[in-house]
Amino acid sequence: MDERVTLRSHLEKPVAQIPYGAAVGAVIEAIAAAAIELAALIANGPLADITGQDGGINSDGDRQKDIDIVADEMMRRALRGAPVAAVLSEEAALPETLRPEAHLCVAIDPLDGSANLENNISIGTIFSIRPRGNDILSTFFEPGTAQCAAGFFVYGPQTTLVLALNARVDIFILDRRAGEFLLIRKAVQVARDTPEFAINASNRRHWHGPVRAYIDECLAGSSGGGEADFNMRWIGSLVAESFRILARGGVFLYPADARPSYREGRVRLLYEAHPMALVMEWAGGAASTGRRRILELGARTPHQRVPLIMGSMRGVRDIAAIHERIEPMFDNSDAPLFARRGLFR
Repeated sequence: MDERVTLRSHLEKPVAQIPYGAAVGAVIEAIAAAAIELAALIANGPLADITGQDGGINSDGDRQKDIDIVADEMMRRALRGAPVAAVLSEEAALPETLRPEAHLCVAIDPLDGSANLENNISIGTIFSIRPRGNDILSTFFEPGTAQCAAGFFVYGPQTTLVLALNARVDIFILDRRAGEFLLIRKAVQVARDTPEFAINASNRRHWHGPVRAYIDECLAGSSGGGEADFNMRWIGSLVAESFRILARGGVFLYPADARPSYREGRVRLLYEAHPMALVMEWAGGAASTGRRRILELGARTPHQRVPLIMGSMRGVRDIAAIHERIEPMFDNSDAPLFARRGLFR
């Protein structure tokens, strides 16, 4: 781009068009400031006494890294100075009340994918902003359509911000010398149909029938009667997978499966699936559990997990179509029926 557009200048106009726009802009700037600080800490790694070693167990039963605790503290500190009524973090059991009179609530995963840090793989921060409802706790249980903004940061070769605001998605990159985010892509659109999928294929034996049927047909490709030969990707970092979809298209699947701890899915609805679904939909893509649109779901608990299938419109639609044709009670079937009634034949 010829003109250098900073995040702050970018926020001045769009926020005026949405409820509590000025407050939304202030919250985004606060999170961005914390992300700049966190990016520097991650880049220095062991030099900053960040080892990536275990730091305990969080409220949802996941093992923490030392950097998870530090990132949580950074984000909370930034949000305490912003117009936020309450914040729900992955690292806390319940929302923390900050300013009860404020009009916004934030759900946040301070550092998604921290287990990848020791392998030098991109990790990130995911956030969701929504207007405060009648009471703070019930605000977090509203459907994802209640969000007024969402986004994620990727800490990788570059530090980037993907921002869903005012019904569009823009991408910013951190200018480390200036210490500010600059706009690099406006109104990003997900490619409608890209023959590429991302899934942890080592779990195939646990998948339900519809997911297995879709992946098997992608792998069969044109030799199996399909329209295209598919590529497979798998990074294992939600923010990196999401960024790749915005850049290239394709679909990402983190489905529920037959394992006891995966029966409800593994991605957290409030601070992972909801914000990613808003990004995907506002960029012309889609996000689903396979049977339900993610943004229509309301959480029952603060750390509820769901299946997540997101990306190019056609890919998500095709996967949902297979789910619709197969009753849930038969989801684990290996019957040849799936091969005869697939997408491509």
